[in-house]
Amino acid sequence: MSSKSLLMPPSGKAERKDQIFNLPLPTVVEGRDAAGRSFLEKTILFYISHQGASFNLVKPITLGSKLKLIIDLPPSLSDDQNLKLVINGKVALVEANHSHHSRRRVSLRFENKYFIKADG
Repeated sequence: MSSKSLLMPPSGKAERKDQIFNLPLPTVVEGRDAAGRSFLEKTILFYISHQGASFNLVKPITLGSKLKLIIDLPPSLSDDQNLKLVINGKVALVEANHSHHSRRRVSLRFENKYFIKADG
């Protein structure tokens, strides 16, 4: 189930300034941890917009780290094809996750480049 938000100006007409999707999407995060070791970690993306995304990670990472997200697109957004959105970004925020103490909430700011690929 997806949720889209449009900003509503006083005129009452919707303007598409920032479209936000709150989707629990299966995602693989690829990068280097705080010790400099390469890692791949499966997680769930719980927030995404055109500027960035948020998710939980077990691996410790540092601010400014570069990460790659490989996001499984839901069938409703991919014409029932098994497609993945691959996008890079830099870690903008790392904070404690009070409901999952072994994980950290990570916010990533996207770089401009992304691509969509077929799984396989």
